[in-house]
Amino acid sequence: MKANPENTQSRREFLRTITLAAGVASVPSAARAAQEAGSAPESTAPVPVYLALSPDEAAFVEKLVDIMCPADEFTARGVDCGLATFIDRQIAGGFGKGERLYVKGPWRSGRPEDGYQLPLTPEQFFKSGIKAADEACLRQHQRRFSELNAVEADAFLSAIAEDSIADAPLKLAEWFNDLVYPLFTQACFADPVYGGNHDKVFWKMVGYPGLPAVNGLNMVKYRGKPFPGSRAPKSMEDFA
Repeated sequence: MKANPENTQSRREFLRTITLAAGVASVPSAARAAQEAGSAPESTAPVPVYLALSPDEAAFVEKLVDIMCPADEFTARGVDCGLATFIDRQIAGGFGKGERLYVKGPWRSGRPEDGYQLPLTPEQFFKSGIKAADEACLRQHQRRFSELNAVEADAFLSAIAEDSIADAPLKLAEWFNDLVYPLFTQACFADPVYGGNHDKVFWKMVGYPGLPAVNGLNMVKYRGKPFPGSRAPKSMEDFA
């Protein structure tokens, strides 16, 4: 699926759709109450400390996650939900270093179904994509991506996802759709122990109970039904 960061409602429907497709309950009453109140939940997220991203790269990623997850009645903005922190930790860790990838060559043209085909680690690809995207943004707007307003930034990300950016030194659509967007969705729904999904905000939004949902008996008993513990989901930290 090619990701296209459209308006806020479209993104929220996407987040709900992929969880409902897995048989998870709908938005719980806490999130519904916030919606009726018409305000975004307050965040208690700590200030991000980055392990892999430079200040300029961090500014790019923070802008990106705030555009893809703007504050609304369901969640705080992407940075406050821990999305930038999750992405940074993944890039800084074994995934980013390509620990499970064959990176010694020789390099031949592969088929799309062969998967990752670049002589770069995911960290190198991620950082190269940020550099290329920022250079394209400077050519188009005379400003860095982090300096764009929300409408401009949203349109720029859409152009990247739709492969409409010309003269980039690498395939920005491939970078966004195959690396950035998967990391974004993982940041939303992974266990908070990995830095994203702060305070289990996305689990609460869709009514996902966390670890109890992976119990085999619970999977059978509550498939497609509201789970009793969905209002207070449990992460790995809760069982440590």
